[in-house]
Amino acid sequence: MSDGTLDAVTLALVQNRLDHITKQMGWVMTRTARSPIFNHAHDFSCYLTDRTGTIVAQADGIPIHTGGGGFAARALIAAFGDTIVEEDAYLLSDPYVAGGNHLPDWVILRPVFCDGTLTAFSCIRAHQSDIGGGAAGTYNPEAEEIFHEGIRLPPLKLVDRGEIREDVWKLLMINCRTPHYLDGDLRAMLGATRIGAEQVAEHLTELGVAQGLAYMDGILDHADKRLRVAIADLPDGTYKGEDRFDNDCFEPMDIPIKAAVTVKGDAMTIDFTGSHEQIRGFKNSSFANTYSSVYMALSAFFDPAIPRNEGTYRNVEIVAPEGTIVNPRPPAPMTMNTVFPACEIIHAVWRALSKADPDRSCAGWGKNAFPITSGLGEDGNTFVMYHWFGSSGGGAVDGRDGFPQQGGLNSLCGLRIPNAESFEQLFPIRFVRQELRRDAAGAGKFRGGAGGDYAVDIFAPVQYAFRGEGYSMPTGFGMDGGGDGAMGSMKVTPDGGEPLTPPTYGVRHIAPSRLEMLAPGGGGWGDPFERDPELVLADVKDGIVSETNALEIYGVVLKEGAVETSATEKQRAGGRR
Repeated sequence: MSDGTLDAVTLALVQNRLDHITKQMGWVMTRTARSPIFNHAHDFSCYLTDRTGTIVAQADGIPIHTGGGGFAARALIAAFGDTIVEEDAYLLSDPYVAGGNHLPDWVILRPVFCDGTLTAFSCIRAHQSDIGGGAAGTYNPEAEEIFHEGIRLPPLKLVDRGEIREDVWKLLMINCRTPHYLDGDLRAMLGATRIGAEQVAEHLTELGVAQGLAYMDGILDHADKRLRVAIADLPDGTYKGEDRFDNDCFEPMDIPIKAAVTVKGDAMTIDFTGSHEQIRGFKNSSFANTYSSVYMALSAFFDPAIPRNEGTYRNVEIVAPEGTIVNPRPPAPMTMNTVFPACEIIHAVWRALSKADPDRSCAGWGKNAFPITSGLGEDGNTFVMYHWFGSSGGGAVDGRDGFPQQGGLNSLCGLRIPNAESFEQLFPIRFVRQELRRDAAGAGKFRGGAGGDYAVDIFAPVQYAFRGEGYSMPTGFGMDGGGDGAMGSMKVTPDGGEPLTPPTYGVRHIAPSRLEMLAPGGGGWGDPFERDPELVLADVKDGIVSETNALEIYGVVLKEGAVETSATEKQRAGGRR
């Protein structure tokens, strides 16, 4: 049924109600999950699909999770079909057979029945603290095939008619280094999806099941029309963009990701032909992850008021050649893919779209490069700590500076940087420094995000899982005359020892140590000489820009804590040094 035959006000109310249900699911998850990765950093996403597994609503979580979430739901339907019944709940993760993006992101899906009819699915995709594999903490930088990365989950029935399957539960616990976290986290996911399912069932019952399903279809139709109009506003043509990284996790090499965006009327094709073949290391992107990355790029580029459901992208064709880094053949490893190459895919699409509409261009976001440490806590349990505090800066756009720090481009700032004091209670650490970098933000009329200057003492021997980009070349590229953000750096100094330069990717066992990080900065947008001098002064006072760079890069003359207006005008008129 077309949304043209439905009441527009009711359609908007239904969309808002479903969106709110996904937010309620997130609140339940935050308040009940056991591990810091969920109750502090919020590395999970809640969404609802219709009866066919098509996403109709999602919370503001981690977009890389939900963009391809429909693939997981449709894999479940294909696996279980008519055997899906009320009070069941399902679990899956595998990127090759279950529509997953990478193995640590487990999806729980709960069917919603009304009057005996399957109407929807209530879903959560959440990044687990550990799933076994060759390194604690879900990321094994030394993986050369997916079998090195942890337990693989095809579509499984986790709850059978309201009862947890203890055989499956035990299988999951025994394949995890942190079962004390996993047990509570899975129960939180089950609880949150139950809340979501109950709310959706109540909503559809109020509307009448047939009418409720019609409005779900209408939501998708409306989103489809909104993006078609947005695409039609762009000039027809083919626009090319690319981004790259300089290693395959084991050795230096040039690895481009190329996107050709073709606009024809109200339709768009995004073709990754010419991108690098799949690589040895774990930065290959699953099909679902590539789709998520493209959807993120489009949702950030176009009007944010356009609904974020799968109907939005009906008229977008994605070409991802098999055997390439954006659609590898098994058994290619891929656990890093939700960060890299998701970031490169988004950047490549943004760069292409910026040629179609330069005013909407976005500068590059600095690529996150923080490690994971794991070891034994005082209670004898394994701990896993993600060093989110060393996160990079976001890229600027016309009208807004880049975010000072962000949990990764893949999250579009949906990932939260945890509370430092809480982490000192949870882990054997003490913070030495946690602040924004100086002179790291890409200069511009609107500058990039500064990124973090982070140092922490780790009091226990730990395993470091290093995974990093942005150490050997700038990653936060400038746009429209803006400057690049600074590269990052990292060092680890064992107690009483000499500083170690970590590998870009690798696993190391290190005694108690100090970890120091300078995160990459985001790119700037526009001519730095056009930046409001008072904003430059504010950046100097905040320690983000030095007085030297204020003068040499921004052309702003400062004296006794104030802008010298006439001297600044003269400096800028004279041009750059």
